[in-house]
Parts: sequence; structure tokens; C-alpha cells
Amino acid sequence: MPHFPIVDTHLHLWDPGRLRYPWIEDIPLLNRAYLLEDYKKACGPVQIEKMVFLQCECIPDQFLQEAEWITSLAQQDPRIQGIVPWAPLEKGEAARPALEKLAQNRLIKGIRRIIQFEPDQSFCLQPDFVKGVQMLADYNFSFDICISHGQMANTIQFVRQCPNVKFILDHIGKPDIKNHLLDPWRAEIKTLSEMPNVWCKVSGMVTEADHKTWTKEDLKPYVDHVIACFGFDRAVYGGDWPVSYQAAEYPQWVETLAWAVSGASEVEKRKLFHDNAVAFYRL
Repeated sequence: MPHFPIVDTHLHLWDPGRLRYPWIEDIPLLNRAYLLEDYKKACGPVQIEKMVFLQCECIPDQFLQEAEWITSLAQQDPRIQGIVPWAPLEKGEAARPALEKLAQNRLIKGIRRIIQFEPDQSFCLQPDFVKGVQMLADYNFSFDICISHGQMANTIQFVRQCPNVKFILDHIGKPDIKNHLLDPWRAEIKTLSEMPNVWCKVSGMVTEADHKTWTKEDLKPYVDHVIACFGFDRAVYGGDWPVSYQAAEYPQWVETLAWAVSGASEVEKRKLFHDNAVAFYRL
């Protein structure tokens, strides 16, 4: 366990009584409110200094309401220092009014428009979507890439078209940890890491493993490869609570990652668990 306060770059909070999240409706464990007080309990002995909230895929019509709600929560808990909402980037230039509105909120640091759930495998290469992402540079917004490992090849092509945007890959690109598959994810991560505007969020890994039987040894080859590719300057810790709660208690994930990088220097550990988050999300 890190002996210093850490930054959680991937916090979810939701309340199905307030907003609608269709994706959790068939997952009993997740289909209830997960609020700040629940997060504080879940963290246990882990010291959290700052948090970045990531959009929770409420219905698209409610994306501004979600951002406003979390902004109000940040007044209750000032550790919420960043918000990454949804925005209709696939509209291209027509997404600009939404971005203008979001840019008025100083807590909003970037956008996440999930690619993973799109039935069209080439969604991220559609010209309007690419244009929408390119526009983020106008607002000093970053983009969180949320994909499954099968979408990595197209994602590489997409990112190449947006050299002026800062990207962070959520959940290390969701490799198939459950089945211990490393390729072609391993080569694709290397290619993505060669673009200096791309960072990698070490998060969500327990959810991609076998929820009931995963071991820290199952995760280590993936952590090792991400660090080998991105180094300790562009790898960033994320908790992915409460999605990760399906497979692990919060402190268990922190301890697992700390174990996986136990050979790193103190400076490198602080970069992974704290400093890089502050730098990337401008906290």
C-alpha cells in the first residue's frame, strides 16, 4: 500500500433515482446508488488526496445534468478536482455548443465519449467523430479512450489523426486478462505508446480478469508491459470504483498494483499514484 496520499483518476458516482443508466439495469450489484459516502467507506485505509470523476454513461440527454450534479458534489468534497463528462463528439462541428457550455466549468478537464459499446467497429474513424475529438484542443480538453482490446487497431489510426489532443487510454485498453491473452494487445500498446500525446490509465484490470478467481500474478504481465511501454512518466493510477467492486475491494486493487511495481523507486511510485494524475488532468 502506498504510504502517501494518492490521486484517483477514475471515480464513478451514480444515483439511478436521479439519472438513468441503462447499462447497469441488468447488473444487480451495480444497479443502486453509489455515492460519496459509499466511496469513502470503500477506500478503507487508502488515503485519497484528489479525485477525477468519469462520466457514467447515463442516457445522452442527461449528460449536462450529470456534470452539474458532480459539480455540486465537489462543493461538499473538494477532493473532486476534475470532471470528465460525455459530449456528442460524433456530431463534429455541431458538438461545439456542448463543448462551449462545458468549458465554462473550471472542473471539467476533458471528455469521454465511449467507443467500446459502438456496434460499428470503425466508429472512431468516422470523419465527424474525428473532427469532434480534434476540436477538444480548442478548449484545452483531453480525451479518455474507452475501448475493448479488439478496437485497438482502429484506435491507433484514430489517435494519429489528432496529434494536438492529449489522450489517456482507460483500463489499459481492456485486454482479455480472464483468458490470459497478451497478443495482439501487447504490440498495439507498444505502437500507441510511441505517440507522445498518449498516456495510459492503469485501472479496470480486475474487471477484465476472472471476477472470482483472479490473482495478482494474472495481472502483473499486463502492468509490466504498460510500464515498459509508457514508462513511469505517462502511466497513471485509476480506481474504477464501483465497477471494479464486481471483482475486488478497493484496497485490494491498490495493494495489487503497489505489489506489481514494488521494484520501482519512490519517485516512480509517486508519479504513478499521484504526480502524473495532477499533470495530465491539470488538477
